[in-house]
Amino acid sequence: MQQLKIVTSTNSYPVFVGGGAIHLLYEFIQKEADNYTSVMVITDETVAKLHLDSFQKSAGLSRIIVKIVPSGEQAKTFPVYYDCLSAALENKLDRKSLIISFGGGAVGDLAGFVAATYMRGIRFIQVPTTILAHDSAVGGKVAVNHPLGKNMIGAFHQPEAVIYDLDYLKTLPEREVRSGFAEVIKHSLISDETFYDRLREQIYSLDAITETEMLDFLTTGISIKGSFVAKDEKEKGIRAFLNFGHTLGHAIEAEAGYGKVTHGEAVACGMLFALGLSKELLGLEFHLEGFQLWLKKLGYKTSIPEGLDRERLIEKMKQDKKSVGGTIRYVLLEKIGKPVLMEIDEKTLTAYLKKFEEEVGHDD
Repeated sequence: MQQLKIVTSTNSYPVFVGGGAIHLLYEFIQKEADNYTSVMVITDETVAKLHLDSFQKSAGLSRIIVKIVPSGEQAKTFPVYYDCLSAALENKLDRKSLIISFGGGAVGDLAGFVAATYMRGIRFIQVPTTILAHDSAVGGKVAVNHPLGKNMIGAFHQPEAVIYDLDYLKTLPEREVRSGFAEVIKHSLISDETFYDRLREQIYSLDAITETEMLDFLTTGISIKGSFVAKDEKEKGIRAFLNFGHTLGHAIEAEAGYGKVTHGEAVACGMLFALGLSKELLGLEFHLEGFQLWLKKLGYKTSIPEGLDRERLIEKMKQDKKSVGGTIRYVLLEKIGKPVLMEIDEKTLTAYLKKFEEEVGHDD
């Protein structure tokens, strides 16, 4: 079991990571028992079926309100968000109530946004159940999707704690493991060449990652994210570096249809694109072909999905949260561990997107 601390300008909170960590939830809540009038758990259909009964027993929570929402990105829609607010009102949650997010990144984003906006903000705790959520559960960015852009409707709302029980990862399907591990790779590229080299040397198959290695990778990733968030909670500067690979990645998700391509699959393609762009524009010294081959060995599709229109992808990238006045700002690397935020004109981006499609081709 490891404990980390996230410090921001608005809140500081613990992150507990390890097998069996869920047992710490009861103790954490009991410390504040007199301050919580009610507890509402928001989870999704898949997690509820697999873990809700054991979660309630392990967490020692008997009197809770449970709201079950659709799985995956379908949870992050306006109708589901509205339904959660209705459930909170019907069950008379007040400003001293607590929301617990129990699930992956989508549930965490949704539940956090419900907590951020219900009665202008109530407390919540993140209990992530996926690898992907090691990134999204920390830092306080909460949101729902819009057809015109991913995570465009949201808020900054820090949790009271993150309880990350790695035992929940044992039931993840292979595709979700792959999706989450893309964020681990991202953290290494933007922060630490030694960490990146360690991943390349140790990981040849996602099935072969040991529990010890997983604990190491996830706590390292959380620490890296925490360091960016501590310096820039509201993403006015360097926190944008955490979006490496996400500009094209989010565009792919939106154009393909949310849930058709996993977040990690889209980000893996986005990182490959951003690395190539970094070589073109900044002279990054990086073995791009070797990186692409490694991603493929891990099971990632590294090309843009067939049928996605180049001009529409560009338009989606222009709507990215980092863009200002329609000017695309892209996270690139001068070298591993040294990201920069760079304005790129549409003509340059379109030309390289065409080149990328031609060189990378389509995965089998």
